Amino acid sequence: MSNAPIPAEPNDSAAPAAVEPIIVEPTAPVPAPEILIETEVTSDTVTVRRAPKYGRFMTLGAGLGAIVALVLTLAFTPTQSEIEPLGVDGGQVFGFLLLICASIGVALGALVALAFDRALAKRTASVAVEHEVAHRVDETP
Repeated sequence: MSNAPIPAEPNDSAAPAAVEPIIVEPTAPVPAPEILIETEVTSDTVTVRRAPKYGRFMTLGAGLGAIVALVLTLAFTPTQSEIEPLGVDGGQVFGFLLLICASIGVALGALVALAFDRALAKRTASVAVEHEVAHRVDETP
């Protein structure tokens, strides 16, 4: 079943209603408020060069330091009888080596990034740029 309304049957006895046209008088368009914009253009010369991402180099150094710590832990793990008097296990040895090797890796990664930065500093280019600042006349820049 549908809830759609049922159209009424036409009634022949009812006279059709007269339709009067609606006359719409055109109105004058309302002018938009005029906004005065002032633009200041300044020219400058800038130096463009490539620079390495230091964070990525340092993260890579820390990762390589962790791999070195793992290799050192697995390569030079003493036997159980040699470790018992010291009171440390393999996990603790790896933790200490990880702290040391990751720190050294971060420092070496930063040094490599600095070396790349020095090498790439030689290839610089000077470019002329224009800077535009637009603001309303009634506002202060």
